[in-house]
Amino acid sequence: MDQESKKSFTIPFSQTNLKMVAEVGGKNASLGEMISQLHLLGIQVPDGFAVTAAAYRYFLSANHLGEKLVAILEGLDNKNLENLGDVGLNAET
Repeated sequence: MDQESKKSFTIPFSQTNLKMVAEVGGKNASLGEMISQLHLLGIQVPDGFAVTAAAYRYFLSANHLGEKLVAILEGLDNKNLENLGDVGLNAET
C-alpha cells in the first residue's frame, strides 16, 4: 500500500464535519463539527483524529475477516436480536 492511500486512514478532527458521517462515522464527524464551532467562539480544543471507514475496510480485507464476519452474522436473528449474546460468544472460537 502506498503512502497516499494510507493518508486516507486518518483525518484530523479539525478537518471533519457532519457531511463526512459515511467516511468517519457519526461521533467523529460530530467531534469535528464541535471543534470547528467552539473555535469560532474562541474556545480551544485539542485536535485529535478519526480513523476512517476506509481504514476499517482495509483492515478487514488485509486480515481476511470479511468472510468470517459474514458467516458469523448469518446466524444472527436480526429482527429481534434475541440470540445476539450467543452469536457473540460463539464468534470467539
